[in-house]
Amino acid sequence: MASPYEIRADFDARTVVVYQAYSAAIADAALRAGRFTAPFSFNRMTWIKPSFLWLMHRSNWARKSGQERILAVRITRDGWEEALANAVLTTADPAALKAAAVHVQWDPERSVRGAALNHYSIQVGVGRHLIRTLVEEWVMELTDLTPQVRKAATLIHGGGAAKAQRLLPAERVYPLPADLERRLRP
Repeated sequence: MASPYEIRADFDARTVVVYQAYSAAIADAALRAGRFTAPFSFNRMTWIKPSFLWLMHRSNWARKSGQERILAVRITRDGWEEALANAVLTTADPAALKAAAVHVQWDPERSVRGAALNHYSIQVGVGRHLIRTLVEEWVMELTDLTPQVRKAATLIHGGGAAKAQRLLPAERVYPLPADLERRLRP
């Protein structure tokens, strides 16, 4: 039986895609520069999510204030696994969590219509001590998915969830090294 805590993601041999929702100002600046730049904050934790549908739930399909733009952020698998190796579960001892460079929490995965599913999606909070490494070394590509998100949301709200499903990124179980898998399970 599969674990309810498997990471599901869009990945290839060298990279993994994580998703983030931003204001237009942050997204436009990042897309123009080809990397994150001001007004993106390098001084606070940034949360990356390999689950597209979880981010759609969180951002209300790019309709929440400050989350109107959806970016696919392709990062190196080495960077992704380095972040996970430095992670502490948000349910850990508060002192350990405060000292951690990366926070991990698991939330119920979501269906295309937003219903909670019976497995969990990982959220990874990269702390300010690793943000420059994320931006300068791990990020390989930024893609604006906002038009695709808006089209899918229109289909879903019009009763076309099956058609919307075809617009979603393909995600499959990410093969975590056994030591990381043990560390990250609640």
